[in-house]
Amino acid sequence: MSASGNLTGAVGNPGVASAASPFNLDNPAAYAAWRKGKLAVAPRSIDELLVEIDDPRRLTVPEKEALLDRCARANMAIYIGGSGREADKEIPRQLGLQLGLSSLDGHYLTDDDGISPLSVTGVESNGKRSEFIPYTDHAIRWHTDGYYNPPERTVRGMILHCVESAASGGDNQLLDHEIAYLLLRDENPQFIRALSRPDAMVIPARVEEGCVARPDQPGPVFSIDAQGFLHMRYTARTKSIAWKNDAMTHAAVACLEKILKADTPWTIHGRLEAGMGLVCNNVLHDRTAFSDNPARRRLLYRARYYERITG
Repeated sequence: MSASGNLTGAVGNPGVASAASPFNLDNPAAYAAWRKGKLAVAPRSIDELLVEIDDPRRLTVPEKEALLDRCARANMAIYIGGSGREADKEIPRQLGLQLGLSSLDGHYLTDDDGISPLSVTGVESNGKRSEFIPYTDHAIRWHTDGYYNPPERTVRGMILHCVESAASGGDNQLLDHEIAYLLLRDENPQFIRALSRPDAMVIPARVEEGCVARPDQPGPVFSIDAQGFLHMRYTARTKSIAWKNDAMTHAAVACLEKILKADTPWTIHGRLEAGMGLVCNNVLHDRTAFSDNPARRRLLYRARYYERITG
């Protein structure tokens, strides 16, 4: 059994936990064993996630093994790269390919190569970006990426590469979604059942100029992929969201919000600086507001993938 989710042989239909899975609510013994292993190796500080690498485009064997080790334990790793302020989108692209990530989630706000430049100044090349919070200097609440995507475009892996940090602000909190699941299940397993329903969370349609640009997108918060890994689809937004209207769902959402606000022992705090980056299996994260100045303008490259990190 690996610390991160999957049990050997615990595969089956996407969205459904197999009988042997620790995520099957009817198998408390498997969950107890997985829980013990997870907590034994789960990092409690950013230092445990850091990996120094020379060039993300060309990982050495030890560098790659170190990244994969941290992703196996925590679903994420943070690298300190030698590229500094080099503005090269091949950095996240080539890094992703080395970690088993190839299917980019391109959409109308990404560049043609499927990678998004997250920058306030970047809106100059695509005016529509300024309407969406990742492309502004505002704070972003807890979320996983792509929660508004349809199932066939589920975002499972992600890379954030920092070319330049903000003059001030832009700090992140990170939390392994498996830890969030664990803490919520320990409070009440029925919370997990409620948030695993296919209509637990609905992102309403996006309408532009009277036309539906994206239809309503219902889906669960927690689901299991075909390989038996846990996926989390979540946003703490309070507008343009509809939760299933029953008492158990509302109680589960309130409990999850309490967990995320509590600064758990496994909540990671930090800020990416030039040359640093996050590789992850779409873990929970947020961002504080930030400020740029003429000499220092925040720029991150975001690459989102349909695969998990495998190497």
